[in-house]
Amino acid sequence: MEIRAVTSGALGSALEYFDFALYGVLSATLFPQLFFSDLGPTGSLLASFATFGVGFAARPLGALVFGYLGDRFGRKPILLTTLVMMGIASMSIGFLPAGQGIGVAAILVGLRFIQGVSLGGELVGNQLMTMEHGDQSRRGLLGSVITVGSPLSQVLANLALVALSTSLTTEQFESWGWRIPFLSSILLVVVAIFIRLKLEETPAFVAEEETRAAAPSPGGKGLAVLWSHPRTVITLILVWGGPALSFYLVAVYGLSHLTKNTGMSRDSGFLLLMIANAVSIVGCLGGGWLSDRIGRKPVMVAGMFGCITGIAAFFPFSGPDHVVITGASMALVLTSIQVMAGVQPALFAEQFPTEVRFSGAALSHSISNLIFASPSAFVAAALGAVGGTGLVAGFTLAILVVSTIAVTRTRDGRHLDLAAYTEIKKTGDNGSDSESAPARQTV
Repeated sequence: MEIRAVTSGALGSALEYFDFALYGVLSATLFPQLFFSDLGPTGSLLASFATFGVGFAARPLGALVFGYLGDRFGRKPILLTTLVMMGIASMSIGFLPAGQGIGVAAILVGLRFIQGVSLGGELVGNQLMTMEHGDQSRRGLLGSVITVGSPLSQVLANLALVALSTSLTTEQFESWGWRIPFLSSILLVVVAIFIRLKLEETPAFVAEEETRAAAPSPGGKGLAVLWSHPRTVITLILVWGGPALSFYLVAVYGLSHLTKNTGMSRDSGFLLLMIANAVSIVGCLGGGWLSDRIGRKPVMVAGMFGCITGIAAFFPFSGPDHVVITGASMALVLTSIQVMAGVQPALFAEQFPTEVRFSGAALSHSISNLIFASPSAFVAAALGAVGGTGLVAGFTLAILVVSTIAVTRTRDGRHLDLAAYTEIKKTGDNGSDSESAPARQTV
């Protein structure tokens, strides 16, 4: 069951992130002229980045709805639903006609919203399905195997676009070539659904169901986790803010910056981003593996410092005259982020008891992406227009420092048994609930 969960999770993660990554790259290069050309060069770019952000704006809704349902009815049915939603939305984008004005642009926004809702539920549910089925001693590594779908999908998305843009004429690529990767996602959907149908519900959820049958759960599900565990949610939002902002700053705005501001060709930008993401795959798996041995927090802090160094070097030395430094700084940023991404599933899961784990982890991650990743390309473009790339870099570095401080406020729970981590409320003198403890309720 652990093998099935990991395989299903990796495929589902690859699909979800492939479509997100594909949209991100095209929103920085091709979509402005295909769907928003009437708005002029700057307006079309900002509009395209805004539609890219819609996917992130929809994530908290998906996290809220599917988090509640996942904590109430189980992980398995939710993951089947989210996978089908993403597949349908992605294929529909591949069929959209270009240059048809506001009507088609509105449909594009709607499909992007569906993608975001799907990813909001799929991402953490996928991680929990794997880790709650997995062995405690390798929980960090198992979580990183799921997360590795992000850099892997970035590589595949950029590889697909490089192959298509070099093998087709410009007219062919802009007419129908870009559609092929979106339409091909149906293959991953079919394989992942086949595997997921054979999965059983996780032991942690089954144990929590048995406890719930004997006594009502004291923890609120869904949106209620925001006031039942507010400090934990806020801390995790800040923890992931820096990495989320930095990733899309390089992968989306950085690509636009290289091609529009430095004179680097689009194909060269695709290639550098693809290589950086390929290198970062090792960092993702290494981060999860190392966190099982020395703890979650030390690995997260090391990743933050690596990201800070890479961001500080990227903008001053980016361009066709500094290709090696440009590629190395991109690789350092993305690898550092993926080191932290390898730790994130276990770190987030270990902060919440079973009855609110899906809701808490999903909302924390999605709200963080909404605040920091969703507007990242848009804000960076606006800051760059006002104060240049130095202002963009300074803003990003400040957020990374805040995230580093937030990491130190989390609990390192690598020795927790997730199936036994059920909320027990300790009542203070005033009769109010004051604390939750990692222990199994007695039936």
